[in-house]
Amino acid sequence: MSRAVLPLIPALMLAGCNMAPAYVRPAPPVPAALPTGEAYAPTQPGVQAGLAWGQLVSDPALRTVIERALANNRDLRAALANILSARAQYRVQRAAQLPTLSGDAGANVTRQNDSYSADIGISAFEIDLFGRVRNLSEAALENYLATQEGARATRITLIAETATAYATLAADQELLAVSRQTLASAQRSLTLTQSLKGAGLSGGLDVYQAQTIVEQAASDVAANVTQVAQDRNALNLLVGAPVEDALLPASLDGLIAGVARVPAGLSSDMLLQRPDVLQAEHQLKAANADIGAARAAMFPRISLTSAIGVASSALSSLFTGDAFTWSASPSASLPIFGGPARGNLDYSKAQRDLAVAQYEKAIQTAFREVADALARDGTIDAQQAAQRRLVTASQRAYDLSEQRYRSGIDTFLNTLVNQRSLYSARRSAIATDLALVSNRLLLYRVIAADQ
Repeated sequence: MSRAVLPLIPALMLAGCNMAPAYVRPAPPVPAALPTGEAYAPTQPGVQAGLAWGQLVSDPALRTVIERALANNRDLRAALANILSARAQYRVQRAAQLPTLSGDAGANVTRQNDSYSADIGISAFEIDLFGRVRNLSEAALENYLATQEGARATRITLIAETATAYATLAADQELLAVSRQTLASAQRSLTLTQSLKGAGLSGGLDVYQAQTIVEQAASDVAANVTQVAQDRNALNLLVGAPVEDALLPASLDGLIAGVARVPAGLSSDMLLQRPDVLQAEHQLKAANADIGAARAAMFPRISLTSAIGVASSALSSLFTGDAFTWSASPSASLPIFGGPARGNLDYSKAQRDLAVAQYEKAIQTAFREVADALARDGTIDAQQAAQRRLVTASQRAYDLSEQRYRSGIDTFLNTLVNQRSLYSARRSAIATDLALVSNRLLLYRVIAADQ
């Protein structure tokens, strides 16, 4: 074997060397199964977790509103712009793995000597023996993929928030209707007590007691009018354009029927496919690749500059055979003392440890969010049924107490107490209905199976 070839053997053996540590996905720091117990509804095995939003929402008006939000929302547009930026950065970094071919031409004209040249070549191309450039490219790719998952999370969150804002508007419209109905009923009671006081059949206390519920309802009407206007403003912001009256919710009950239940399955493994968890994992892989680049920076960096072309003192003979020239200028540099290489390596390792902690925290947060939503889902039906029975009982108690007062059998105080109880029960029933719809939308968001 020629002695000239011997020095090339180590370099050839190191070609393709990767200094990055082997990536191993951290074990999920959560139980393998989702929680069970009194608060959780039984789950059938084999059920696929999550729904696409087209399966979640069947209400036509709400579907139209969500489609507009997906087309016009500025947060989603910003997320898509971030994807394009990350993809461009990856292409820039990946281009460093291949030599850049450039062409140059020049002329130097003086009184005594003229020279002309033209060449093509590569300039300062790094021969990536230790994987520095390759690992930087890998890190850029993982950051790009993390940005993609971040955009998917933004999209799912936008759908859930838009539908929740729509349901909140429906609930506040119903609260406004209840407060107006209560105000009208209380005003009739006040008029009756004033008539009875004028006839000497009741005292001033009944009048003032009747006035308390009138003023409370009037205050609630004003507050609810404000809240409905603010709900519409919030919905318009999410949609990115004004939502016309024809698309506003007709009733909260209709919306309950238009939003499906979201299955969750039994295993917590589905949490690993949440976009925020995948985003954290891609960031962890990027940090892992950065360690490889930092390690490679402690080894010699070899670069090559070369060119082939023509040169002549006469422009007419520039492209003749005798004008051919070539050059090759390899170079190598190695940090010997000082410099940031060691510090950069320690920093990249610390960033990897940070990314591991953030990845594990993302899984724990996902588990908690799904568990909380499932706990609400397991009890909300019983709460809704009890709340509706409470409304029915309160309505009957109020009707009977009002009849007894009109007949002179009972005092107005009992009527007032039952009227307030009915008002409170109706408001609580609306809040429970809103919690039911909102929790279905929350389950859609926290399971995040929509692609």
